[in-house]
Amino acid sequence: MSFKKVDLSFQSCGSEYQESDVVIYSCPMDSTTSYRPGTRFAGNAIRVDSIGIEWYSPYRNMDLKDYKTSDIGDLDLPIGDVEAALDVIYQTTKQILNDHKKPMMVGGEHLVTYPVFKAVSEKYSDVHMIHIDAHTDLRDEFFGRKLSHATVIRRCFDEVGPGRIFQFGIRSGDKHEFEWAKAGNTHLRKFDLVGLEEVVESLKDKPVYITIDLDVLDPGVFPGTGTPEPGGLQYKELLGAFDLFERLNHIVGADFVELSPYLDPSGASTAVAVKTLREMVLLLHK
Repeated sequence: MSFKKVDLSFQSCGSEYQESDVVIYSCPMDSTTSYRPGTRFAGNAIRVDSIGIEWYSPYRNMDLKDYKTSDIGDLDLPIGDVEAALDVIYQTTKQILNDHKKPMMVGGEHLVTYPVFKAVSEKYSDVHMIHIDAHTDLRDEFFGRKLSHATVIRRCFDEVGPGRIFQFGIRSGDKHEFEWAKAGNTHLRKFDLVGLEEVVESLKDKPVYITIDLDVLDPGVFPGTGTPEPGGLQYKELLGAFDLFERLNHIVGADFVELSPYLDPSGASTAVAVKTLREMVLLLHK
């Protein structure tokens, strides 16, 4: 499997794949979306709008152009075949990891996190996950499906077992999901990011994968998402989480998901996602 940079890349991330340390790729899939679809358009919208942002981050004091980042574009996913699409994502991530690069995946619906994390957990047997989201995503099945955006963290749990997934910002889910988490399966913090600093300190020298569902943000900040939930984070709170993530010595991969750009005609949600990708790419390089 060989990868090339795309003609339309994210901002200044136009390095050749072979020379890059971080690889951006997007997964245009929303096959199991249960409310408002459209996340498959996120990758392209982010690339188009990225021309309007600065390469330099005053939050990280880092500049994208100082680092080798490749953008290999939207993956070619078979439409309508969930398992086949997930396998393409898994094989792509596995190749990126085998080539000693860090994956930076852009969704798509949240289910696309599962094959990425599966590949990461196979390379790093002691990996831990930090999951920031409005939703639990801990159902074992959803509408009879084991593979769904509502089961994604449960499937990730299947890969690593209890005690290695830390969830923050959660404010929506079935009662049994909260109870299942509380039984010691995951560490779940409702509503906010309280306790994240202590978790980061405890994971400082361990391999960590970060997944962010942007619907953790309040709909007033980020309306362009398929399942908006009132009472969410402000963007400064998410930036505060990134400040904490700088203390982690071994971030092995990351993603963010659930931008549905056409649900926000103002374009503000896409702009939020563009800035988020800049910050996350720089975290992976740091």
